[in-house]
Amino acid sequence: MKFYEVVFIVRSDASSSHVEALAGGFVSIVRELGGEVTKTEFCGLRHLSYPIKKNKRGHYVLLNVTSDSDGVAELERRLRLDEDVIRSLITRVDKLDNNPSALMRKNFRDVQSRDVQSKEQA
Repeated sequence: MKFYEVVFIVRSDASSSHVEALAGGFVSIVRELGGEVTKTEFCGLRHLSYPIKKNKRGHYVLLNVTSDSDGVAELERRLRLDEDVIRSLITRVDKLDNNPSALMRKNFRDVQSRDVQSKEQA
């Protein structure tokens, strides 16, 4: 079994519950094919660097996957077929990191800095 990080972006007009349902569907695909998903991160609605299929924002989702190549190939095929997924990236890694991703750490720091600024203004 090999380790993979899967990141995909869902259209901005999709609701959060729809994004969670999509991620759950992809997790079940991996599990049906004998793989395992150790972490699922919903990074939220974020601005894209450039428009993709006329979308300027998208819901980012990160999955840590342990699977063989057949499972990952099927996951990649399903990601390409889904109309709500506007971009995806599957990267093979040496080991999985169970700590929050850099994107989530950045979001946490942004929230903390906003809280500090609001306390200073009060």
